Amino acid sequence: MVDVVNEPEGDLSVSVASLHVYPIKSCGGITLDETLVIETGFEFDRAWMVVDPAGGFVTQRELPRMALIQPTLKMSEMVLRAPGMLALHVALDRVEAATRVRVWRDEVAAYDMGDLCAQWFSDFLGRPLRLVRFDPEQKRLSDHRWTGTLDAENAFADGFPILVASTAGLAEFNRRLAAQGQDPVTMARFRPNLVLDGLDAHGEDALGDLVFTTPDGPVRLKLVKPCARCPIPDVDPLTGEPGHAVGDVLASYRADARMDGALTFGMNAVIVEGIERVLRTGLSGQATYRFD
Repeated sequence: MVDVVNEPEGDLSVSVASLHVYPIKSCGGITLDETLVIETGFEFDRAWMVVDPAGGFVTQRELPRMALIQPTLKMSEMVLRAPGMLALHVALDRVEAATRVRVWRDEVAAYDMGDLCAQWFSDFLGRPLRLVRFDPEQKRLSDHRWTGTLDAENAFADGFPILVASTAGLAEFNRRLAAQGQDPVTMARFRPNLVLDGLDAHGEDALGDLVFTTPDGPVRLKLVKPCARCPIPDVDPLTGEPGHAVGDVLASYRADARMDGALTFGMNAVIVEGIERVLRTGLSGQATYRFD
């Protein structure tokens, strides 16, 4: 007998177009066929962060060459490559001294990854820096003004565990970019975790819940806040060079009244159900509209 998995009912059907993690905050991303959902989002997403000597986080906003640092996840290590540098091998199961670091307004527990990592990042980026890993015992929560009663945990992401975007949103953005005489960009500019098929352009803006049925049970996400964009989408991930074309096009049609006119692309989401369950590309799901 074949087990029949019943899809939950929703307002429209969607599917997983692609899955992405960014192991080191503000460095290159990895596209995955499947990913484990953990308390802080997708496994290994923003689990590491680059900090200055005072423990403050640094990003492409001030160091756009961070975009050129490309991680690869293997069974027991993360391998980092960057132009002109020998590969750096970072063990997944080892850390060094406990420390405290700052990400935006939060001071959190972390672990230093040692002098070799520090030297590698300092050499490539041209200033004293260190690599740290998030302490899994730390509870860093999203703003309850957006999550309500739900405690949504984060590692080093800006403020929410999962960023959702759509293929149709990128297609519409590139249509407008082409009208300005610019070359198309990839989704890497916007650094989402979950990209959906089945929506109209920027249709994620209007969604409330997403539910994906897996063999181990449902993964249920709640889309809670539009993602206001900083200058990072204007950094070319292939060259590390900043520009202005992406921001210019966003400014032409993506000012969001819900965010006091900030330019938005994608929706921040929190996990309602599904810890330790696996999402895969091609997985179908159901979405409901939000009414607020």
